[in-house]
Amino acid sequence: MRSFLAKLQKGTMSSGTNIGQGKEAALYEERLSKIRKVRDSLGQLSGKSALYCSDASIARYLIARNWDVKKATKMLKKTLKWRSEYKPDEICWDDISDEAVTGKIYRTDYFDKSGRSILVMRPGCQNTKNAHGQVKYLVYCMENAILNLPRGQDQMVWLIDFAGFSLPNISLQVTKMTADVLQGHYPERLGIAILFNVPKFFESFWKIASPILEKKTFNKVKFVYPDRPETMKIIEDLFNMDELECAFGGKNPATFNIDDYAVRMREDDKKMPLFWSPENSERASEPYLMSYHKPQENSSGSKTEEIEKRGESETESEKKKASDTDSEKSEEMKTESSAVELTSQPGEGATQADKSAGASDL
Repeated sequence: MRSFLAKLQKGTMSSGTNIGQGKEAALYEERLSKIRKVRDSLGQLSGKSALYCSDASIARYLIARNWDVKKATKMLKKTLKWRSEYKPDEICWDDISDEAVTGKIYRTDYFDKSGRSILVMRPGCQNTKNAHGQVKYLVYCMENAILNLPRGQDQMVWLIDFAGFSLPNISLQVTKMTADVLQGHYPERLGIAILFNVPKFFESFWKIASPILEKKTFNKVKFVYPDRPETMKIIEDLFNMDELECAFGGKNPATFNIDDYAVRMREDDKKMPLFWSPENSERASEPYLMSYHKPQENSSGSKTEEIEKRGESETESEKKKASDTDSEKSEEMKTESSAVELTSQPGEGATQADKSAGASDL
């Protein structure tokens, strides 16, 4: 495991001075202390709950609650209850295969440049009307994406293709149910969501639906259009274009094949029990580490300073793939409103309505 002191020695901290290093070290120790407080508040855990509550996992909930121990503990307890009842890790391919036949959601067999799992979503390929079934399939896809995350990486990318999307595909009920599950039980799992080639009429729906999202999640959403080079640069910066599918402007001619995908998923189903086995001590002890970066241009062109956790364990023979995507400093848990400029309308803004303090980010 790459230790915090090793990071100091390699000069990866935002300040090269002794004073700066001292402040960052103090911040790191403070956060470790809060992780321990959350763990103490949870009490004695066993089985899958103990595996789930690694330092890195607890840190994700603290980040989602702006490092408020009480709020993070409450949120995490709700997740543990949900996981014990919903049993997301026990959903198998055969349970949800009917939802998958059109390729409306699937995990690619390649990663983005930062090593993040990629979920392709095609809402225009919706093939069922059962909201609970649709959410169950999304949960299955989330668990599968997490299962396949490379060592040292804990976030994923969503590529949402609006080809064939029409008004009947819009459902506020499903949107709300999806947001409740993802924001409540998968905090800090979303790195970025690309909305690709969004039709004009969707913008009105977006203004209605976006208040469901917490501010930080809202800011991870990027609109990309194939006929606008300035937005396509977001795609080019994120992905290896030789691997990316042609539908998104890449060079990979492969398309979704349900039979091939079913084989992949059934193989992953066999891995899931091992992933959640009590013998998986590596997962149970997954550490909390901070990564430090100077302010840099993000994919939307704005300056961000990232001071974010990264859960990982590493031996000398293993290489770390780290990607920090959001500024934890900017997180606010108070009710607020913010305006975010949509790439789809240069010079115009889409206003995000007030959000409750109970919302969490992905």
